Amino acid sequence: MSGVPPSPERLTLGERVLKAFDPDGALASTIDAFEVRSGQRNMAVAVADIFESGGALLAEAGTGTGKTLAYLIPALLSGRRVLVSTGTKNLQEQLYFKDLPLLHEALNIPFKATYMKGRNNYLCLHRFEAACDSPMPRPTTDHAYLTTLKEWAQQTEIGDRAELEDLPDDLPLWSEVSATQENCLGTECPEYNDCFVTQMRQRAIESDIVIVNHHLLCADAAVRQSGYGEVIPDYSFAVVDEAHQLEDVATQYFGISVSTFRVEDLIKDGFRLMEAGLPLDPVPADTVRAALGQVRDGADAFFTAVRGSKSEPAGVRSRIDAATFEPFADLGRALLDALSSLESELGLLTDLPEDFRALEHRVHEVDHELRFTLQASDPTHVFFLEIRNRGVFLRASPIDVSTMVRDSIWERLDGKILTSATLAVDSNFDYIRTRLGVGPAYELRLPSEFDFGHQAILYLPRRMPDPRTSGFTKAAAVEITEIIKRTEGRALVLFTSYANLYGVRDIITEAGLDFPLFVQGSAPRSTLLRRFRQTANAVLLGTSSFWQGVDVVGESLSCVIVDKLPFVSPGDPITAARMEALVVRGEDPFTNYQVPLAILALQQGLGRLIRHRSDRGVLAILDPRVRTKGYGQRFLASLPPAPVTHDVEEVGRFIGPVA
Repeated sequence: MSGVPPSPERLTLGERVLKAFDPDGALASTIDAFEVRSGQRNMAVAVADIFESGGALLAEAGTGTGKTLAYLIPALLSGRRVLVSTGTKNLQEQLYFKDLPLLHEALNIPFKATYMKGRNNYLCLHRFEAACDSPMPRPTTDHAYLTTLKEWAQQTEIGDRAELEDLPDDLPLWSEVSATQENCLGTECPEYNDCFVTQMRQRAIESDIVIVNHHLLCADAAVRQSGYGEVIPDYSFAVVDEAHQLEDVATQYFGISVSTFRVEDLIKDGFRLMEAGLPLDPVPADTVRAALGQVRDGADAFFTAVRGSKSEPAGVRSRIDAATFEPFADLGRALLDALSSLESELGLLTDLPEDFRALEHRVHEVDHELRFTLQASDPTHVFFLEIRNRGVFLRASPIDVSTMVRDSIWERLDGKILTSATLAVDSNFDYIRTRLGVGPAYELRLPSEFDFGHQAILYLPRRMPDPRTSGFTKAAAVEITEIIKRTEGRALVLFTSYANLYGVRDIITEAGLDFPLFVQGSAPRSTLLRRFRQTANAVLLGTSSFWQGVDVVGESLSCVIVDKLPFVSPGDPITAARMEALVVRGEDPFTNYQVPLAILALQQGLGRLIRHRSDRGVLAILDPRVRTKGYGQRFLASLPPAPVTHDVEEVGRFIGPVA
């Protein structure tokens, strides 16, 4: 019987996974032009080992590896419930609408999958009904959008605002009718059973694969940590894709933000409840209205004073401490007293709908978090102020999230896989392991499947000024123009600041650049990318949000230019606090924090270029420090193994004319 192959049920998970990737296996019979990739197979087996035996895996999979299938197939064949967390909603939708249907056909096994987004993506039926019935005056445009929402609400099955392509991203009305955490009444809501969030969670409970994004993963962890329940149903195994983004997202969700908008929404919702005319007992309605008015007036006075005390440009984050608020301490105390008074009045009310209890809880949270921020004394947090348009934001962010991530996410899991095209620095995982509190883990580094020696060249111009000097922007514009002429457009130019982006834009526009030019800020990001793909010989200028998640295959993107090494400014409050913490521990913050962070960002930016085996292109770094500084070698060693040239004419010879 030795010649009889073992039955499928006797094969290990790793063996079953390998069979799926065989040249004559399930994938080859379903996917056109399927090719066996050794890196993909190796990663899939390593992932299968985690699903069988538990533990942690750190897997850096270079572009072209096919890491998505390398973790989805073991997940599906394992029979486990697996949570998959991605960097963006777009990646969630790619997994759910493209990859999983493909695997359902290829593997021919039954499974259920669903994807979950943050609550504010979903319509709240209870709040929507209240908004429709509210007698409060509205802008004319709101009435039109309410009509659209009414028609959609009667038809939609999932209540996801993404179904409404014409709904503006920044529509104020949506914040009034969306299913936010702080407004949720839970099981006390009259619409609980029909609620889109309830139904989303029920689908997740019944699913084998649950797809979330890092924002929801961290929101769920923060809610669990605070003792207010959970967002995502329990799971024991997780895949975190684009894991290099997790620290930034965790910093946001484990932090605190008290803003003018948050307080305004609180007061607006309070007055809206009062307009319903419910009988209040034992506190008169006028007393509650007066308390709401005191919070409104106190917030106006306090935030106006804070705004007037700062002269920094809009969007600049400035570090603060307790002394920052001394000039308007009385205004701060008055606002806190008003919040406490409102909470007390609401706490006295009896026999009221849960909306009032939810409001009371929100008042308590704002009061508690504002007190914490104004004291600005917790050494584990960094406190800072940000002013954007008419908004004033007081924020407190944890300096080190590694323990929080470990305790609230990793410790709950039997098995976890962290993967990305960019996880390692200096050929090891020490940096990401420390920043995310991962602990012992199996490690796997898989080089890209692409032949960078033939598909790309790296252009490093010899004569560029120091990027910290005033002449850099003009020199960069000249160099970018010369490169683009030789690539005939087809370029993504990545900047580390808006100032340099706009400076280069003005210079190359004035010079009469003879290619279509798209500039970040002139249209939504998705619109710019679509136009860039569809327009021949186009050039796209972008900052931080374009360094990741841009996937343009083919000649439309034949050149990626980076103006400067993407160091995070040491003037940023969070960066400064983290650097100070490293100094206290006796470490060099530039070597151990700023450089590794910049290396990962540079790898992501340049990774936009080669997305397919047939792609060819030019990588260009204009920052001379990559050649002249000792740490520059760390950057160069992290880049794809493409030939280096200092001759701009070689760019034209390599890329050739447009086909």
